[in-house]
Amino acid sequence: MAERKPIESWLTDMDGVLMHEGIPVPGADAFIKRLKESGRPFLVLTNNSIYTPRDLHARLARIGLDVPTENIWTSALATAQFLDDQRPGGTAYVIGEAGLTTALHDIGYVLTDHAPDYVVLGETRTYSFEALTKAIRLINDGARFIATNPDETGPSAEGALPATGSVAALITKATGREPYFVGKPNPLMMRAGLNAIGAHSETTAMVGDRMDTDVRAGMEAGLETFLVLTGLTRPNEVDLFPYRPSSVADSIADLVDRV
Repeated sequence: MAERKPIESWLTDMDGVLMHEGIPVPGADAFIKRLKESGRPFLVLTNNSIYTPRDLHARLARIGLDVPTENIWTSALATAQFLDDQRPGGTAYVIGEAGLTTALHDIGYVLTDHAPDYVVLGETRTYSFEALTKAIRLINDGARFIATNPDETGPSAEGALPATGSVAALITKATGREPYFVGKPNPLMMRAGLNAIGAHSETTAMVGDRMDTDVRAGMEAGLETFLVLTGLTRPNEVDLFPYRPSSVADSIADLVDRV
């Protein structure tokens, strides 16, 4: 394996890396503090499109993690950037929450259910049969199908919740149309994040807790990858994948001295 250049910037997943079910992972505060003190470019990433960066900043601050708004990158922001590149000033029918609708409004998109350019599916805790039926009919009428992320389930204190990927599968079954997923593991989300902070893949590391999204996306974007074992991927599962992270760590606390 070719020797990599020193790490000059960092991308890190949020859930499972910095926090777990609303509780900070030990060492997360020290890692964020070290990043801020170092002056190195960094982003906290999440496939969750429900919240705006301002919302997430407040949620993280409540558990003692001070992440500036400009250092938060969501699948909603990546989706908005992708649509702005593809079809500036377009229209969309959106199933999602404020994180997604705000991001689309900010790029000048009009949200409508009348012959939209796109149907955009994001995360929400209130998927409705009426909204899904409308989305299916619009896709059948020619709207392009975009989804913020492919995650099939999401965590909660009570157990797994159906997430965007599961609902997208329902729409695909009804329409025969596959969505284009923008969020991880699509390396597009990583590259958009790198551009947002002026970083380069050759000198950037990605920290994640999932082999199938975080590590895969980082690898495909050309980043050094660190898998932490405080989230979904368990130690005995790492060798089941046809690719490997650059390094495996017990938790984010083990990476503080790498910054």
